[in-house]
Amino acid sequence: MTSLKRLIAAGLVISLFTCSLYLLRAQSTSAPDFVNVEAVQDLPEVIVEIPPGATGSQIASILYESGVVKSSQAYFRVAVGDSRSKKVSPGSHRLTLRISARQALDQLLDPDRIPNLIKVAEGAWKSEVQKAFVDYGFTRSEVSMAFSSLKLPKGFSNSEGLIFPAQYSFPKGISVQTAAQALINRFSDDPYGRKLLQGNKEFSPQQLLTIASIVQAESTNKDFSKVARVIFNRLKIGMPLQMDSTVHFIMQARGDIFLSQKSTMLNSPYNTYRKYGLPPGPICSPGSQAIKAALEPMQGDWLYFITVAPGDTRFTSSFDEFNEWKVEYRKNRKAGAFN
Repeated sequence: MTSLKRLIAAGLVISLFTCSLYLLRAQSTSAPDFVNVEAVQDLPEVIVEIPPGATGSQIASILYESGVVKSSQAYFRVAVGDSRSKKVSPGSHRLTLRISARQALDQLLDPDRIPNLIKVAEGAWKSEVQKAFVDYGFTRSEVSMAFSSLKLPKGFSNSEGLIFPAQYSFPKGISVQTAAQALINRFSDDPYGRKLLQGNKEFSPQQLLTIASIVQAESTNKDFSKVARVIFNRLKIGMPLQMDSTVHFIMQARGDIFLSQKSTMLNSPYNTYRKYGLPPGPICSPGSQAIKAALEPMQGDWLYFITVAPGDTRFTSSFDEFNEWKVEYRKNRKAGAFN
């Protein structure tokens, strides 16, 4: 009888222990969250400051302490499950109070809710970024001095191409030097950017970045890896690159797909119609996917590519086929397909 009582008592202890574990787990996994707000117009708002380099958990705490989300755990859980959270920029953000964690992330990523935003588009030139700094409120002389004294990665003497495409918002009173340096530092925060800066056996980091910048300027995301392969194939056999984007960079001209014969004769080391090999440096700021393409080009024997019509870019190793497509391209251009 005594043994039976002990057995029953042991069973009760185990049951209580199991229930306690369940309750503890339930409490640890619960994350109080506000419901989605259908319309946020006219609702109370707050300006929150996200410091540079803030982690997901730090941002979660800031949002909770500001009254934006019901619990830091709720935002952190959303951030872990949504890769977009890595794109939250430092600086000021205008957020609605008492909203769901999902809505908080959406608002953090909304450029209209980021005052004094500096946008660096994929394919941007350094000159365009410097203009954005002037529009932000810095003087031209301040911007010029800041960009001339940036701390660049080893092997680079010019910041062209190293200004990572992203949205940047900075705390009030930040110096132009600190703000400009943040754009450069962001490059090594990207996994592909970090890998590129290591270089490889065949190409230096600057050469790889130059290739990535041409890829960015010449194509769209779906064709990046093919364009990269064309560049590598031409370099391998000593064929001139003859990339229109390098001439556009010399001219600082955008929007015109047509390149005149006269333009291809410009005397510049960046003119890949006259000069063999890579230009002396990047021609724009490539995004993560263009950098990836330069590091991991698709396999193929292509030597030529041409955009015959918007959305229709073709690749070939045959010069004759390329010339046939050029006729088709000219016909489409005259018909206004690229207007």
